[in-house]
Amino acid sequence: MRIKENYYLVLIGFVLMISSCKNETSQPISKEYATLVVKDSSKTLSTSYSATIRGKQDVSIYAEISGKITDIKVTEGQRVKKGQILFVIDQVPYNAALGVAEANYAAAKVGVASARLDYDNTKELYDNQVVSDYELQTALNQLHTAEATLAQMEASRVNAANNLSYTEIKSPSDGVIGTIPYRQGTLVSSTMSEPLTTVSDNSEMYVYFSINENNLLNMAREYGTLEKALEQMPDIQLKLSDGTLYNQTGRVASISGVINENTGTASLRAVFPNPDRLLHSGANGSVVIPETYTDIILIPQEATFELQDKVFVYKIIDGKTKSTQITVSSTNDGKEYIVLDGLKVGDEIIASGAGLLKDGVQVKSVNTTSPEK
Repeated sequence: MRIKENYYLVLIGFVLMISSCKNETSQPISKEYATLVVKDSSKTLSTSYSATIRGKQDVSIYAEISGKITDIKVTEGQRVKKGQILFVIDQVPYNAALGVAEANYAAAKVGVASARLDYDNTKELYDNQVVSDYELQTALNQLHTAEATLAQMEASRVNAANNLSYTEIKSPSDGVIGTIPYRQGTLVSSTMSEPLTTVSDNSEMYVYFSINENNLLNMAREYGTLEKALEQMPDIQLKLSDGTLYNQTGRVASISGVINENTGTASLRAVFPNPDRLLHSGANGSVVIPETYTDIILIPQEATFELQDKVFVYKIIDGKTKSTQITVSSTNDGKEYIVLDGLKVGDEIIASGAGLLKDGVQVKSVNTTSPEK
């Protein structure tokens, strides 16, 4: 009898244990996940655009006359001043031409003096009715011819003097000498396709870059007009080809009002000071434009997952996960998204590991965080 009683007691205990286990497994199990509560935030993001660097003034230097280079007075990369002599072209034939022109001019002056004297004498005789109208008119015509010859000789003299001055090729501005492809003894002329050199005025540098049509429209909307954008845009930075930031900030100076039909972009020009001559014309880099966003919803990218090129988060609704599609700005820093639509202040979402979850998961929030404003 005692064995049977013990058997029944064990059986009852086993049944109660199974019933208890069933009750426990039937209840949902809440897992702990880091979440965040959405709040208003602010963020400064930077956008980079490929850029080309040019001198404030790049002047190609050409010969204005024909002749052999007799002297090269500068070297490549040398800093020069406005008016400094760069090249000298053989001056001998041009000195001779100027000498001939000056002699012809002097002779023409004598011719004018003689013709004027003859006319004055003829005029006096005419007044005394000694000579006829024809003789007076002839003397006047000879004077006019002599004066015209003098004007012609003066023009020739000026032209010869100019040609002689062109034998000394001078810098049109302060700057730096570029490549010099020619050497002493080379025959040059004004018809040559390649310049003798280039003088780059690099006290300030022009940095050219392009933005697409959408960014141009956003800029116009943000500031009201493109003119106001030029006035109010923040200082920008320049990233050099080696990845370092240039130690001077610049300003956007002009925005093209025409969209390139082939590329769909508009051209912008920024100006950077270049006191240490670190920037060189022809170099490449990228401009970095900061933009501050205020009163925005900002979430970490690890709180999102993508499905068919759409971005989702998991909201916490009644303690359970609910996938929600959101729209984010294309401008981001690689760590956080600016949410344009799909979330509102006060929403609670999974803060990380969203790609490992699914709808309807019972969530116990821990370490609730929110981006600082």
